Amino acid sequence: MNLTISGHHLEVTPAIRSHVESKLERMKRNFDGVIDISVLLAVDNVSDKEKSQRAEINVNMSGKTLHVESVASDLYAAIDLLMDKLDRQIVKTKTKSKEHSRDSVKNMPGKDDASA
Repeated sequence: MNLTISGHHLEVTPAIRSHVESKLERMKRNFDGVIDISVLLAVDNVSDKEKSQRAEINVNMSGKTLHVESVASDLYAAIDLLMDKLDRQIVKTKTKSKEHSRDSVKNMPGKDDASA
């Protein structure tokens, strides 16, 4: 798994990097089909100071790409919110992939009884 953490108008300090990596450990426990992760941390110059810190993540998995974005007044809060959203999307994707692996209608046991 490749992990890229970059900053836009922001220097990525070792403390920020370790915070992001520790939060991504939770995701690794839930899902292991991740190929590439790129995290973008940015400081936006907007008039609303409550939404000036932005965190984005792109997760390339086998067969799917997830994109999540969050904004907050604090960078660490934006990262925490981002990881919560990502965790929900991964669980949703994982349950969808499990639902598609069910048997087809023609292989169901009740089909032969109805035609007889």
